[in-house]
Amino acid sequence: MSNEKQSFLKKLLSIRGMGAAITAFIGLIVIYVAFGLINPAVFSGQNIMNLLRSMSKYLLIGIAQSYILITGNIDLSIGSMVGMSAMVAATLMSRGVNPVVAIIVALACCLVCGVVNGFLVGKFKLPPFIATLGTMFITRGVAYMVNSNRNTDAIATGIGKEAGDKFQSIFYYGTTLGVYNTFWIALIFFIIFFFLISKTRTGRHIYAIGSNIDAAKLSGVNVVATTTKAYVVSAICSCMVGLILCAQAGMGNMEAGNMYEMYGVAAGVIGGVSPLGGTGLLLGTFAGAAVWQTLENGLNMIGAQVGIQRVVIGVIVVAAVLLDVVVRGGQFKKKKGN
Repeated sequence: MSNEKQSFLKKLLSIRGMGAAITAFIGLIVIYVAFGLINPAVFSGQNIMNLLRSMSKYLLIGIAQSYILITGNIDLSIGSMVGMSAMVAATLMSRGVNPVVAIIVALACCLVCGVVNGFLVGKFKLPPFIATLGTMFITRGVAYMVNSNRNTDAIATGIGKEAGDKFQSIFYYGTTLGVYNTFWIALIFFIIFFFLISKTRTGRHIYAIGSNIDAAKLSGVNVVATTTKAYVVSAICSCMVGLILCAQAGMGNMEAGNMYEMYGVAAGVIGGVSPLGGTGLLLGTFAGAAVWQTLENGLNMIGAQVGIQRVVIGVIVVAAVLLDVVVRGGQFKKKKGN
C-alpha cells in the first residue's frame, strides 16, 4: 500500500506544473491560517463567502492570461476588454436594451478583439507585447467612446429596477446554495477551460506551441488557429469579468478593469504557469487567484496600508517567476549535459 501511494504521488508530481500548483495550495493554507490567527474574523463564514466572490474575478482573469502565457505569449488588452465589456453592456442596458442582447453585444466586441489578437500574433508574427498593446488602447478607447466619454447612468434607469436587480443578482449579489453566484460562474468557466486545455487536442497544441513553436509546426499544429483560440478564451473570460464589474456597480465605469491584465499574470505565475511558455496548470491558476485574494483580504483585515499590500504581492510574483527561471535553467543544463 505504501508503494502504491508513493507511485501515485510520483505520477502526480510528474505532471507538468503540478508541483507548483500543490506548492501554491500549501502556501494558500499557510497564508490563510496565519491571517486568521492574527484576526479571527478572517475565519468567519461571511468573510469566506466574500473572499470567494472577490477571488472569482481574479480566477477568470487568471484563466484568460494563463492560456496566453502557456503559448509563450502575453495579452495586455485583457483589462481594457474588461472595461469595454462593462461599458458596452451598461450603456445598452441604461438605454433600455434587453440585458441578454446587451451581454451578446459585449461578448461579440470582446471576441472580435480576441480574434484580431490571435491573427496579429499567430499569422502576422507581431510581437504579442506590441500587438496586444495596440488592442489595449483601442478597446479602452471604445470603452470611453461608447457612452460619449462618461460613465453610464444606472442600468436600472433603462431596463427598470426589476430587470436591473435580476442582472445584478445573477452576476454578483445573488447566491445559490449559500454561495455567491459570481463564484459559481467562475467555477463553471474554470471547469470548461480546464477540460479544454487538459483533455483535448487543442489543449495539447497550446502546450506544444509554448514549448517549441518550430517543433509544433513540424508536428502539424496549426499555429494560427491555436493561437487565435487561446486569445478567444482570453476574450471570453475578460467579457465575463466586465459583466461582473458592471453588476457590482450597477453601472458602467470607463476605468473598469484597469491593470487587470497584470492581475491575470500574477494569478497565473503564483500558481506555477510559466511566463516562458509551455508549462503550467489551470489548477495552479485557481490556487494563484486564491492566494492573491487571500493576501489582499488578509492584509486589509489586519489594517495594512494599500501600498504594503501591493509590495507584498509584487514580491511574491517576482519570487514565483524567479523560481520558474531557476528551475528551468537547471532543467535545460541537465538536458544539455546529457
